This record gives sequence, C-alpha cells and structure tokens, in this order.
Amino acid sequence: MDNQIVIFELSGEHFGVSIGAVESIVQMLPITHVPQAPSFVKGVTNLRGKVLPVIDLTQRFGVTSQPATNQQRIVVVNSGSTEAGIIVDGVSEVVTIGSDQVEPPPALTRTIASEFVSGIVKLGERIIILLDLSKVLTAEEQGKLEELTQVAV
Repeated sequence: MDNQIVIFELSGEHFGVSIGAVESIVQMLPITHVPQAPSFVKGVTNLRGKVLPVIDLTQRFGVTSQPATNQQRIVVVNSGSTEAGIIVDGVSEVVTIGSDQVEPPPALTRTIASEFVSGIVKLGERIIILLDLSKVLTAEEQGKLEELTQVAV
C-alpha cells in the first residue's frame, strides 16, 4: 500500500510525516511565549483567528537548532485530538512511498529518541526518518497543549 509523506528538514536531518496528519504548511508567524509551558513548547500563535500551540522539535528531540532562515516553516499537524504547529527548517517535498520501502528503525537512532520513530525510508542517497506523531507527545502533554489554547483565548 502506498503512503504519501511530507518531507521536512530539521537540524540537517530529513524527516517525514504522513500527509494525512498535516493540515497545512505556513510561513513563520509571530509566536507568543507562554509562561510555565513545557520546555519544548515555543509558545502560541494566531493562525486564521485560532490559537495554535507551536512546538520546537529540536527541544523535544534534544538536537541542536539551526539559525532561523527564510525557509523555516510551521507545519500544522494533528496528533491525536490535538492540533499543533511544529517548527521545521524547511519543507522539501511530498513523496509517495510503498510500505515495502519502510524499514524498521534501528535499535539506536542516531539523533532522536527512537520511540518517536516509526520507520526509515531510503530515497536515493537520503535517509528519511518517519515520525510517529502520536508518540511525539504523551496524552498528558497533549492535554497541556489544549489547556494552552484555552488560557490564551
């Protein structure tokens, strides 16, 4: 079965998420810091009149962030019942992959915690790390993000 994935870059690595989880991709917007938010939450932004929590994946994954560029984007995703934006260094493409192209993640994932990884895909010379968005945030963390949107309204 073929799947479409959105490929983005973060700290020099290529990641992919299912296109079904992506609501939109927008240019960087002003982000308002929210006191006492989890460390990986950059803040909230106003997206078309809706308060959207914004997650810094470099903080979440414990990798070094790159300097901001004009290529940076916010990818608006649905993770469980929570809609959030994730900051990425750039979005490169949408590709269709067959399930036979997905390999299980190695025992030791090079740069991020392996519990977030659902698989690895080789596209030419590139290795794409497929993220399982349902595992990027725990249920408790999803609840905290929902609270942020309520408090900020």
